[in-house]
Amino acid sequence: MVEKPIEILVFSTLFPHSGEPTLGIFVENRLRKLVASGRVNATVVAPVPWFPFGAKFFGKYGRMTKAKKLEERSGLKVYHPRYIVIPKVGMRITPFFMFLAARRCIKKLFNDGYRPELIDAHYLYPDGVVASKLSSELDVPFVLTARGSDVTEIAQIPGPREEVCRAVDLAEHTITVSENLRRDLISFGASAPKVTTLRNGVDLSHFRDMGRTHYENKWGDGPIMLFAGWLIPRKRLDLVLEVTVRIPGLVTLIVGDGPLLEELKAKTILLGLESRVFFLGQRAPSEMPLLYSAADLLFLASDREGCANVLLEAMACGTPVVARAIGAAPDLIDNRDGGRVVDSEDPDDLAKAVQGLISNLPSRQKTRAFACQFDWTNTTNGQIKIFEAIMATREQRKKGDEIAQ
Repeated sequence: MVEKPIEILVFSTLFPHSGEPTLGIFVENRLRKLVASGRVNATVVAPVPWFPFGAKFFGKYGRMTKAKKLEERSGLKVYHPRYIVIPKVGMRITPFFMFLAARRCIKKLFNDGYRPELIDAHYLYPDGVVASKLSSELDVPFVLTARGSDVTEIAQIPGPREEVCRAVDLAEHTITVSENLRRDLISFGASAPKVTTLRNGVDLSHFRDMGRTHYENKWGDGPIMLFAGWLIPRKRLDLVLEVTVRIPGLVTLIVGDGPLLEELKAKTILLGLESRVFFLGQRAPSEMPLLYSAADLLFLASDREGCANVLLEAMACGTPVVARAIGAAPDLIDNRDGGRVVDSEDPDDLAKAVQGLISNLPSRQKTRAFACQFDWTNTTNGQIKIFEAIMATREQRKKGDEIAQ
């Protein structure tokens, strides 16, 4: 007899929509692989902040207005209830407003007959905290996934930390995308058997070597170093520029958008790098394999990461990486075919690693072969095992309660 798929409600503010097509795409990718297994059905509730103006001037808030109340992506229904955010002062009250918006949306689904068996929440604050409240009100068990700065940054703040710890304690299980996040949660008091590391994977059919002809000679003949990500302080774009200064002839491509854009452009001029540093803006997911393939290496200098998808994506395209020894980087890079891991934030040390890799690049075929071990199979199987164990335990409790009555 074919087992009935588990009906899950995925809850996260980190999910792509028509205004932000790359937002939280790692959550969508993991979910697509999970649903493709046939063992799970999913509906997504992905709250977005309410904002009255959609002009480009308002940046990410303006882009959020373009999210429709209901979208369909990869055959999944994605609901986008609006919640109130008060910039700069709203961290402590955001979970309350998000909970009200999510509850209203989900209760409408309940009125239409929808009944999830499990809530799968991504990012611990405010998303996981809200999921714990929804779980209690709806009598639906929930699972959390910790993804990086929710543990390494937000959970370091008194107040949010207590709420995160309470949500982790109430959850049936918590998944982390790297071992360092698991260790951090356990150090906060989480029960070790209830925390499992399931790293991110990479879509090997999408991320593959596309050759360099698409961008042939577009940026000159020098070696090309790529950065891809948000232009925010913890990504340490200052180190990207400092490394570029130290390696004559190196061309650096910066893909992404964020609040540091104008500051970085000004620093590029100050350092005399206008002819060697190119800001390409945010690019569609479909274009990223071409950009990875055009580069000789990817450089990630972040202060904090969970499991950085760009590392896996680049290597799957045959592009080796240089990364600081943060998050899951030491677990993902072999200091050989995959690239280099550097346990330092000194620009000289990082430049030495980049120059060393450029001088002895592995073949793109070897880097791609190394990346092939990081597909989604183990992660998908791990999720299914956790979800099915929760359902089995819940069924046993239900039978025990019936016998007791």
